[in-house]
Amino acid sequence: MTPYLLPVLMGIFFGFMARLTLLRTDFRQYPTYPQGRMIHLSFGFIAAFIGAVAVPAVLESDWTAVTFLGLAATQFREVRKMERETLEKIDEDELVGRGTPFIEGMAQAFESRNYLVMFTGLVTTLCTVFSIWIGVIGGLVMLLIVKKNMSSNIVGNIADISEGKIYFEGPTLYVDNIVIKNVGLESSRQMILDRAVGVIVTPKNQNSIVTLSHLGQRQAMLHQVATVLGAFLDSGEPALVPLAKRDLADGRIALFIMPSEKDFHQIQTVIEHVPVLDSAVRMPRKADKGK
Repeated sequence: MTPYLLPVLMGIFFGFMARLTLLRTDFRQYPTYPQGRMIHLSFGFIAAFIGAVAVPAVLESDWTAVTFLGLAATQFREVRKMERETLEKIDEDELVGRGTPFIEGMAQAFESRNYLVMFTGLVTTLCTVFSIWIGVIGGLVMLLIVKKNMSSNIVGNIADISEGKIYFEGPTLYVDNIVIKNVGLESSRQMILDRAVGVIVTPKNQNSIVTLSHLGQRQAMLHQVATVLGAFLDSGEPALVPLAKRDLADGRIALFIMPSEKDFHQIQTVIEHVPVLDSAVRMPRKADKGK
């Protein structure tokens, strides 16, 4: 029996467990069950296998086999493209869409997780070559790193969420003192007063002001609320479509929402846990502005 069989099996096992840890079907129902899960688990197994066999290839000076790492990177970029295209098609039929930045962030996450699985398999196999117990410890440490990778920065860390007052001045809809839009029909205005919820998102610092001004970040908040609490609207009802507007003076964001469940505490909790999109993050306070 080859001396590398056990290290490779250990690497594949911990790598596959890492992908299983990263895979979950949440309230967004993505990936769907079971087809989507099978696709991602299959890619996870392939990533773990490639990472695991890379170590024996290097130790045996089989440099040709290492080129499979480059091939794997190409395939994982295809995973990102596949996820992006799938989500864009799904988004066309959403009452409250995710938005392109949110979709790109999700697609990027699926690609990066395969690299993380491949690295887990590689590290576990390398540790197991020296000792099976070192391999087990290395695999467990990598699983902890993978688990930590699942958590990202959320809106609740960069902003305070409070309830805003919904009211009209003529046909103009306001949330607190922030203009949202004009609503012409009296029946639509009355429905908004009865069913709508206003939310004020107050940034905690200068970086947060710029991050929350990103249109994709605002759309992500609207989408999460509509997904979790439902949306009290249908196609062809522009007056009821949720919107987010910014106060240019202080950077506050006003959200106009029409949820199926009118409970501000639930809405606040959902918005606080919306992920901060990578494409929306800005750090103007770190810039050298000649001060």
